[in-house]
Amino acid sequence: MKQALSNALAARDYTTLTPVQEAVTKPDLEGADMLVSAQTGSGKTVGFGLAIAPTVLEGERFEASGAPLALVVAPTRELAMQVKRELAWLYAEAGVVMASCVGGMDMRDERRALERGAHMVVATPGRLRDHIMRGSIDLSGVRAVVLDEADEMLDLGFREDLEFILGEAPEERQTLLFSATVPRAIAKLAESYQREAVRVETVSGASQHADIEYRAMAVSARDGENAIINVLRYFEAPNAIVFCNTRAMVNRLTTRLSNRGFPVVALSGELTQSERTHALQAMRDGRARVCVATDVAARGIDLPNLDLVVHAELPSSHETLLHRSGRTGRAGRKGVSALIVPPAARKKAERILHFAKLKAEWGEAPSADEVTAADEARMIEDPAWLEEIPGSDIGAVNMLVGRFAPEQIAAAYLRLYHAHHSAPEELSPVDAKPAPRKAFGPSVWFSVAGGRAADAEPRRLLPMLCKAGGLTKDDIGAIRVQQDVSYVELREGAVDGFLLELGEAMTVEEGAQVVRLEKAPDLGPSGGKPGGFKGKPRGPKREYGDKPRGPKRDYDEKPRGQKRDYGDKPRKPRAEKPAQARPARTEGTTTPVDWNDAPTPRVKKPKGAPKGGAPKHKSKERRDYDGAVAPKRRSDGDGPKRRSFDDKPKRRTDGDGKPKRAFEGDAKPKQRSDAADPSKRFERPGKKGPPPPKGKPSSKKNRARAAAGKGGNATPKRRG
Repeated sequence: MKQALSNALAARDYTTLTPVQEAVTKPDLEGADMLVSAQTGSGKTVGFGLAIAPTVLEGERFEASGAPLALVVAPTRELAMQVKRELAWLYAEAGVVMASCVGGMDMRDERRALERGAHMVVATPGRLRDHIMRGSIDLSGVRAVVLDEADEMLDLGFREDLEFILGEAPEERQTLLFSATVPRAIAKLAESYQREAVRVETVSGASQHADIEYRAMAVSARDGENAIINVLRYFEAPNAIVFCNTRAMVNRLTTRLSNRGFPVVALSGELTQSERTHALQAMRDGRARVCVATDVAARGIDLPNLDLVVHAELPSSHETLLHRSGRTGRAGRKGVSALIVPPAARKKAERILHFAKLKAEWGEAPSADEVTAADEARMIEDPAWLEEIPGSDIGAVNMLVGRFAPEQIAAAYLRLYHAHHSAPEELSPVDAKPAPRKAFGPSVWFSVAGGRAADAEPRRLLPMLCKAGGLTKDDIGAIRVQQDVSYVELREGAVDGFLLELGEAMTVEEGAQVVRLEKAPDLGPSGGKPGGFKGKPRGPKREYGDKPRGPKRDYDEKPRGQKRDYGDKPRKPRAEKPAQARPARTEGTTTPVDWNDAPTPRVKKPKGAPKGGAPKHKSKERRDYDGAVAPKRRSDGDGPKRRSFDDKPKRRTDGDGKPKRAFEGDAKPKQRSDAADPSKRFERPGKKGPPPPKGKPSSKKNRARAAAGKGGNATPKRRG
């Protein structure tokens, strides 16, 4: 190990390395490609920082900065900035120059930093690809590439970006893939872009999250948020993260906790990079104690004194559960991961814990009394009770002791102590079921006029009797509705009060008469219950076991007969009927014909009818204007004759054979409209236009309009 790195570790009180750090710094793995799987919070950042040191750092210090020598790619902005901080103090004595390419930051500042030169660049996939395509970064001198949380980057859809980045980096490089899990996609990526990668695995099922205590807290469906408040109050962790699945839930829970007095910040994808950075800084400075976040904070976020993780909503998979819970119990510290489990999510919680190979302690969320007891225990164990009274406070202490009794001082201290802490919530019992109903005991039956014929129902009779007789639902037993009357069972102790409320009239709503019965009514075999047997009672069930069954018939005992062979017997020829000729029809005689024996006459289809579908239209014959063929429809009798085409007068033609237009009177041919002449313009209907031209109108319609004194553009009247 380089001396500069050893000094940096000693300054940070690193006495021993974690298992993953020891595994990647073995001498035989120097410069080798590695595929490392280790649980979250095991010191992977320092681990790959030590692993790439022999490749990127030739001496004890870096030379002048230029093109980057190492490239680290992380899935989220927060993780990238955290990796940058870790590598900065680890390589501080070596004179490292760090640069970042993170989405959400000013790209111009990043470009200027890259132009000045950097030894190591920490980036997110999308922004780094953008810089490569713009030519802002030169990867020709890269010696080592690290993909941190590679499985998360693939889940977020960065596969194409990663392949592009690895394709732009030099082939002669050291490639390290760090991932909490190694699915098939990660293994395939390692085969494509690593050379003889060494598999380093430090995760075992028995030691997974050994420093984290898992608690599954069952709550009622309506007490989910109240349970979160009690969990935060019960543990009073210096820092806590509450994970939600959606941004809407983050906003809702942040508002609720803020109103209850918790110093809380939100962390979700809808916030800008500046807002997210300020939120994490508030958690590190102690200005905020609770962070409500989506899964954007489930990877790589390392907060000091983070002792509690609360899953307000269950994660979608066991991998997400491990990454969420891994925010606590880091670097040997202890932590608690609490799952809020409503009744509908019980099976899902058990399934996720089973797949994650975790055992959780099941119980209920802390009640208000348990939170109060925990507050009192923390108050008594506070070391301030054992500290000496400082000289500046002796006067105030003597004044309080001399003026107030010890009980008053203690009560005032408790009030001030509780004022600085949010009050716990009262939680309803989980799966609260109504207590079993006690035995009804001695009873008296009453009859109420009206049954099924009057639309009487138990749900109508029960409130009616309770209101009229001053009863409760526990005083009423069975209600049996018959066709014309209903029977009600009352507790014997409530009968006197019932009769007193009814009075001498013994009626309830709508004048229904109530009569006390001497004994229970005879309701038949069904007990008067709806759907019971209303006819003759059934007799005793027949016992078939008394009669022994006979032996089962064996169908193989009797041989089947042989199949008849029809080929041995010649087939009789089929007799043919002599054809019966249809009698000839004679003029003036009618011969009876037996049409049952006669063949079916053929129906002649009309000419031109198609074989199927609608009949065809009769085609028109071509007219012969030369008169060679006479028209078909000509009457030979007294009817009107069809006009011969020879009688039609021929149209006058000009010299070139075109028909010549005849104009009547002095009317001139119609002239083209002139745009400059306003009298020729079109006017919309309803207004009078210019008078029609002199002379005879060209049509009957125009002559009628001219006679009426209307213009040529007048709107004609509608008929009818």
